[in-house]
Amino acid sequence: MQSKGFTLIEILIAMAIFAMIGLGATALLSTVIDSDEISTEKFARLQQLQRCMMTLERDILQAVPRAVRIEGQENNTVLRGGKQVNESDAGGLAFVRSGWHNPKLALPRSTLQSVGYRLHEQKLERISSVYVDNVIGYEPKVRVLLDNVSDFTVEFYTSNQADDGESAWNDTYIGEVLPRGIRITITLNDMGVIQRVFALTELKQ
Repeated sequence: MQSKGFTLIEILIAMAIFAMIGLGATALLSTVIDSDEISTEKFARLQQLQRCMMTLERDILQAVPRAVRIEGQENNTVLRGGKQVNESDAGGLAFVRSGWHNPKLALPRSTLQSVGYRLHEQKLERISSVYVDNVIGYEPKVRVLLDNVSDFTVEFYTSNQADDGESAWNDTYIGEVLPRGIRITITLNDMGVIQRVFALTELKQ
């Protein structure tokens, strides 16, 4: 009886085929893993950007015409904005906002909060204080909202005329009343330019 089996050439061909399939499967799996990591990073970045814009929107839309006393001295400026405000590397913003949650006024502070924004070492930072007026010896809290930021500009709409267009926007504002609008432009190294315009209601004037 004659035995049957595989020849050496057939075995080598089969091994070569399985090796090619294995290499293809490995390359495909590696691509899927890399794509998943990129998608996760992009999603995390979008979440960071969304949280940043929500914080900006919450603060700016709750801005109130309340001046901050500096070391006990009177001050009538309710909002400051422009280059190097808050020692920013680009544009900056400083004002007082309402709506700081204090359940049943249980905490030893008001519902007003002094806040500011600045660009520092390519990081967009939010600066806030527990007390509205400047307290000697108290350091404000600094929180990074967004990183990898190449530029941060703040512009202010001050005209009462609806058709003044771009001529009504100024890159510097120091006023005793709130501007009618604020335009924020954030330039990201990885996502380009993001711009938001916030209208401040006349009730706050």
